[in-house]
Amino acid sequence: MPMVTVRPYSQAIDRLRSAGLRPTRQRLALARLLFDGCDRHISAEQLHSEALTSNIRVSLATVYNTLHQFTDAGLLREIVVDAGRSYFDTNTGDHHHFFYEKSGRLCDIPAEMVGLTKLPEAPAGFNISRVEVIVRVDG
Repeated sequence: MPMVTVRPYSQAIDRLRSAGLRPTRQRLALARLLFDGCDRHISAEQLHSEALTSNIRVSLATVYNTLHQFTDAGLLREIVVDAGRSYFDTNTGDHHHFFYEKSGRLCDIPAEMVGLTKLPEAPAGFNISRVEVIVRVDG
């Protein structure tokens, strides 16, 4: 049986290109940190720290810009937990979250575990695009 060789960045390149993003060196490096593994919730500061630990020379501003580009392209979902405090979720499917207020940790809640019986009408000229529930716990 022939051996298949996979280039280390090929999955990241494919993911970025399919989202319409040019695979720059910094985007590729950050994409590998974000997407090579399990779904996760990460702040810009956490990703910046991981990048520096992995010898990826990138500024915090570049990390923020890249996270927002990935979010705009549909690769990430931004979860705002407080004013000025947000996490980026690699799981872009429909689901909700537990937010542990003391530790700052986020955990997924499957969409079918939360039921809503009524939604308000969207403001004039707008449509509801998604409903996200954050359940805050004191942990």
